[in-house]
Amino acid sequence: MMTISTLRQTRPALAAFFVMGILWGSFSADLPDIKTMLAVDESRLGFLMFLTPLAAMLAMRAAPWMSEQLGRSVLGVTTVCMALAFILPGQTGVWYLFPVAMLVCGATTGAVDVLMNARVSAMEVAQGRPLMNLCHAAYSFGYAGGALGTGALRSMEASPGVVMAVAAVVSALLALAAFEKDGKIDGLNAPPKGTSANLGMIPVIGGAIVLIAFMSENAAESWSALHIEKTLNGSAALGSAGPAVLALTMGMARVFGHGLSAKISALRLLLIGAAISVCGAMAVALAPSAFLAYAGFIVMGIGSSVIAPTAFTLVGTMAAPEARARAVARATMLGYAGYFVGPPLVGMIAGGLGLRSAFVFTAALLGFVWLLAPLLVRLKPTRSV
Repeated sequence: MMTISTLRQTRPALAAFFVMGILWGSFSADLPDIKTMLAVDESRLGFLMFLTPLAAMLAMRAAPWMSEQLGRSVLGVTTVCMALAFILPGQTGVWYLFPVAMLVCGATTGAVDVLMNARVSAMEVAQGRPLMNLCHAAYSFGYAGGALGTGALRSMEASPGVVMAVAAVVSALLALAAFEKDGKIDGLNAPPKGTSANLGMIPVIGGAIVLIAFMSENAAESWSALHIEKTLNGSAALGSAGPAVLALTMGMARVFGHGLSAKISALRLLLIGAAISVCGAMAVALAPSAFLAYAGFIVMGIGSSVIAPTAFTLVGTMAAPEARARAVARATMLGYAGYFVGPPLVGMIAGGLGLRSAFVFTAALLGFVWLLAPLLVRLKPTRSV
């Protein structure tokens, strides 16, 4: 159950999730104008975004070092840096500078994602209750706010430079709430020599589920505006509302899922969520109008909302206590690849086969959750010795 006390105790993590949502929501909703600014098609835009996961993965590997160097302020410092990084994509007037800007955004986002998920996992254990759905809801609400704000700025014909600068400055101010007195994240570094560092298959299979969830979720968020505007001939305002509709739905569903997670098994929550999300993705692919596409996004958002948070919670609770932070970090590294790979991969499919085919591919991808979730819950933790 969500209370004021719960919100107060999870404030730093909620702030980090919320800020990340604002930044990516603004970027996704402004993608049609960024595409025009760069004078590229969907396929080439997807290719220009493909370097982003490389920086993210490197930053994720460096997250334990950052945590050791920055101590209790690590989450706040990295969240502020992430916010400021998003000024850059709007300032790249030529296509060859855009990948450089996205590398910086990817690196900072990757580091923050590892740190904030590890922090939430520690909070879950300390408080004795699941918190991932609640924190991921903050991301969704931030995403919706960023997308709606961008839609308003686009309606006033604001350039990508203005849109992304506004999003970055607002986010940097909100990121100050991610600082805390006792925010040190323990357990991210590998154990000393002579002890076992084997994490088992828990973070691998859990991370694969997160990868699918993030790939489908962010692909839909990133390309929904273009799908509505190009495929369905919607206006810029309608296009910007696409990511907002999806994110708002996911935010509300995650708040509901926060309460539901205490009443039904994690496996059932994963299976139901995947089935609903598949139906929504197919509805988006087949929609003849923008408004029916919105209905598909709503259904897709309801289903997808609980997949990644529930998988993260399972990884954190199933891993051995001394390996919990590293297990969550490993699952995040694998899963977050989907967050970055999803949009460019869908862009390449859209460039060759169209956006409708891209959403059919997303639906097929979500079906694999039905295979992986039962495998995950049968695993036993591997303890260090």
